[in-house]
Amino acid sequence: MIQENLLLILTLFFAMAMLYLVSQRLKISYPILLVIGGLGISFIGQMPDNIKVDPDMVFLIFLPPLLFEAAWYTSWNDFWRWRRSILYLGFGLVLFTSLAIAYATVYLIPGFTLALGFLLGGIISPPDAVAATSVLKGISMPKRGLAILEGESLVNDAASLTVFRFALAAIITGQFVLQEAATEFIILSVMGVVVGLVIGHLLYFVLRYLAKSSNITTPITLIAPYLMYIVAEHFEWSGVLAVVSGGLFLSFRSRDFLNYHTRLQTKEVWATIGFLLNGFVFILIGLELPVIMEGLEGYSKEEAIRYALYISGIVIVLRIILVYLSAFIPRWLSKRIRAKEKSPGLKLPFIIGWAGMRGVVSLASALAIPLTLENGEAFPHRNLILFITFIVILVTLVFQGLTLPLFLKVLKVDEIDEYVPERDQVEAIRLQLAKESIHYLDKKYEREMAEYPTIGRIKEQLQRSIEATESTSNEQEKKDQLFSVRMLYRRVMLELVALRRAGLERFRREKKFDDHVIREMEHNLDLEEARLNKQ
Repeated sequence: MIQENLLLILTLFFAMAMLYLVSQRLKISYPILLVIGGLGISFIGQMPDNIKVDPDMVFLIFLPPLLFEAAWYTSWNDFWRWRRSILYLGFGLVLFTSLAIAYATVYLIPGFTLALGFLLGGIISPPDAVAATSVLKGISMPKRGLAILEGESLVNDAASLTVFRFALAAIITGQFVLQEAATEFIILSVMGVVVGLVIGHLLYFVLRYLAKSSNITTPITLIAPYLMYIVAEHFEWSGVLAVVSGGLFLSFRSRDFLNYHTRLQTKEVWATIGFLLNGFVFILIGLELPVIMEGLEGYSKEEAIRYALYISGIVIVLRIILVYLSAFIPRWLSKRIRAKEKSPGLKLPFIIGWAGMRGVVSLASALAIPLTLENGEAFPHRNLILFITFIVILVTLVFQGLTLPLFLKVLKVDEIDEYVPERDQVEAIRLQLAKESIHYLDKKYEREMAEYPTIGRIKEQLQRSIEATESTSNEQEKKDQLFSVRMLYRRVMLELVALRRAGLERFRREKKFDDHVIREMEHNLDLEEARLNKQ
């Protein structure tokens, strides 16, 4: 019954929320607990066996919004600065990993073909940025390392899904011609980017000139990745590259059509959507795991686990080796690179290599494998591929995810490049904007400031902020003192926001004022609290 399945889905969403709360208490990355939770759910007895995951719907439902969100929050400055390392890892590591896994599985697993090995390699080659950034949250990590990890995840998703697509086509049709595949790859890649940019421009026009409300803007941003993906796939071009290119364009031009309200609302909506989709994919594989283990096609559970652990080890070791090679070979071959970039040292490449945790894209790809071939026969080794994928994700997420913070603390990886701490950047921006604001007030409101004390106090407050910042520009002790004062100011202001919020609630109960007036005042407090919490 549909209501029974709906109740189960809602229960799973609630379980995801509870696991997230536990992860916050234990200070463990939430993807780690989600994957363990999915594993635990798979062993609960009497789970419904009529819930089937339609492979054709996996890419359509899960990947477009996840790819769009990753593209939306990509820093173009960081991406461009470290583009060489990002492209080496994003494309080179995916191809080498797929190749290595292909030959390793043929050697390890009886009955496994090279095409199936490439398919598995395409599935498990891309690391997951959500898992890495979640694990690294609150931990000191060099800026270069974070930028490379986030940029790599955007590129390697497209590369791995392309490998997956061609390997899948070769298995289903039984045909693979390298020259034709290369030509088709260029066409589908270029046209996928074109589709994404064309739709991105059309939506940009609508968002900037027609959509004037957050009630319209936010839904359009949710529709955008699906529209880009479906149109590109309809013409048999790359839906993945369409979503990535369109998402990057809209993100770059977002300041033209997002105001403060739509920006707040859109950010919160996308954070919720991203969390639900990321979490639900892990829960889905948990539900399917008993069925997968029962249909391992002649392989015992012990054999399947052994194969999966071997492949997990290959993936981990190979990534570390390739990260070191990509970091140092270009430096050995190019004097210009040595002059332009500081050496990453031996510690940072290891951390980047160890942060290669697999996640949602790998799970979505594995679940998207069709159940049958074109001739109606069952897809060979499908359940074994799903099982290996799950074990690789489990090992990399749990083992590497839990040990990554320990390695960072033990190795004490310092900033390699010249990098101004975030706190100092904030103070520098405040100082410059305050000076520009005073200049604007003197130029436009000189008479009003002299005539009205309320307007004059605006300039006085800005001047005090400038004096406090300039007096601490060269003394670390005073910088720390200023930071402490700002934190005290923030705490006091948050307490006053809470006081005013309680007052609004009292007015609501007393029915002294109109509800819509109270809601508007409450919205203003929400904005103020959001601003204070970002300081």
